[in-house]
Amino acid sequence: MTGSPADDIILREARDEDFPALAAIHAAAFVEPWTEADLKSLNAGPGTVVILAEMAGVAAAFVMVRQAADEAEILALVVAQAHRRKGIARALLARASDWATARGARQLFLEVGVGNDAARNLYMGLGFFPVRTRQDYYGQGADALILRAGLPLRA
Repeated sequence: MTGSPADDIILREARDEDFPALAAIHAAAFVEPWTEADLKSLNAGPGTVVILAEMAGVAAAFVMVRQAADEAEILALVVAQAHRRKGIARALLARASDWATARGARQLFLEVGVGNDAARNLYMGLGFFPVRTRQDYYGQGADALILRAGLPLRA
């Protein structure tokens, strides 16, 4: 018997051949998406990992995390529309937390759209709290809220 939809998620580090699918997921979610080249370039930076979530062998979501010293930052967390509300973002954040904690990070930061209530509720439930607001971060007057959490994240 299958448990929750999150039980059917496979999490793994992204490989070169995954980046076209990751770029497509990002493009479907953002007005100014990152290209495949953008994602590869960011991933090539020191202390950076992309964790891919697969469902039924298909890329469903990813998180990109960068860690330096005792801090880590979520550069992107994107779930394909068809796979939202299945626990994938929570699973990716848990894996990102484990990855960063194992490398010595004690804090995790991210930016989220002020109007993205679903994401904000998820983050706050995991222990994130507001640090400040970045005006017009997403362009066209769309502000971002900078959030911070201690690591490891609470379940």
